[in-house]
Amino acid sequence: MTSQVLVEKKKLEHPPRDIRYLGDRDLRQSAKRVAQVDADIRQLVREMLQSMYTADGIGLAAPQVGVQKQVIVVDCDLENPATPPLVLINPVIKKFGGDECTYQEGCLSIPGVYLDVKRPEIIEVAYKDERGRPQKMTAKGIVSRCIQHEMDHLNGVLFVDRVENQLALTEELTKQGFSTKDVKSMR
Repeated sequence: MTSQVLVEKKKLEHPPRDIRYLGDRDLRQSAKRVAQVDADIRQLVREMLQSMYTADGIGLAAPQVGVQKQVIVVDCDLENPATPPLVLINPVIKKFGGDECTYQEGCLSIPGVYLDVKRPEIIEVAYKDERGRPQKMTAKGIVSRCIQHEMDHLNGVLFVDRVENQLALTEELTKQGFSTKDVKSMR
């Protein structure tokens, strides 16, 4: 069966959803579980993917487009049109594994800011796909990091909240015109 949410991996002149930026209250709310995966959810996923591709992103969470639902999309293979994106609805991390690794992250909600964040290397995640079927996967590397980053958004957490180097954080946010008062440090 083919995906019901496939969209072309291309930039649109006018993406269907506007991405919210650091300082927007929508980014700090906890998303609600999706009760039923239906045509409306699949349309949301399509619009999220189109907006993500237009912004050159590899992941997007529904709260980033002002929708407080537990829906994330991930595509770490933007160059390959044959690779379908991941759609995770009501995702739950069941297990963390591997070492904690530090890697530079960015976010479509904080454009131009790239900073080191420490996260577990491997995760096991349970979720529903775009048809509402229960799924489970083990992710590692960039896919694991991207899923963890997007799942943080479902809880009102942004990657800058996890940055340990406060000096670099302040410098980068200031350089891009963002306020440090919008960071909720988890250190």
